[in-house]
Amino acid sequence: MTLADQLITIARKLSAEVEAMQFAAPITHTYNPLAYAWAPHEEYLRRFGNSPKRVIFVGMNPGPFGMVQVGVPFGEVAAVRDWMGIVAEVKKPAAQNPKRPIEGFECERSEVSGRRLWGLFSQRFGTAEQFFAQHFVANYCPLAFFEEGRNATPDKLPVAEQAPLLAVCDAHLRSMVEILKAEWVIGVGAWAEERAKLACAGLPVKFGRVLHPSPASPAANRGWSEAATKQMLAQGVWQEG
Repeated sequence: MTLADQLITIARKLSAEVEAMQFAAPITHTYNPLAYAWAPHEEYLRRFGNSPKRVIFVGMNPGPFGMVQVGVPFGEVAAVRDWMGIVAEVKKPAAQNPKRPIEGFECERSEVSGRRLWGLFSQRFGTAEQFFAQHFVANYCPLAFFEEGRNATPDKLPVAEQAPLLAVCDAHLRSMVEILKAEWVIGVGAWAEERAKLACAGLPVKFGRVLHPSPASPAANRGWSEAATKQMLAQGVWQEG
């Protein structure tokens, strides 16, 4: 079984496990892009997950105009379609949020976090193939949560709902790190770094963090690409030049 096949197997398992979970008010809608946007996600794993990686970047969970739309972590549509060369069928979730419709690759809203993240990688490495030769990007939690039109994050869920979700997400991340034989796991934001450390405790892997590229972060809005590059260099993950 290839590395990509192994990643696909554990992603299908994770999808089935989270699909069965229920979340109470104030959560009104839960999206699982590993189900309705499986085709582009599988293509992402097949094309870019088929070799060991030195570095895995781990985000928190899908953004409403990124992975929610196209099934790829931090999935700014232009980056996925034009830089990675991925276009595939995106279906509709059973219970669609009218304030956050699934438009797939037709989505015209920009996922700012994804635009910044993939923009840095394309600027530094040139092609997607050059970046993915040693790097990979994943989300810790595959689910997106909404309180009507407002995005909600898994760290804010009540403990009774959070605990089983974190357990399956921890197991998936640990398996991914083992499959890809990662040297570094870099949390995109503090919470993702904390979860990675817990999930991968005891593995021969180093941990780091970059500032989250969210437009809700004043620090990110002052020049995320430069700040993240400095962090990667300071931690010894990247080298100058």
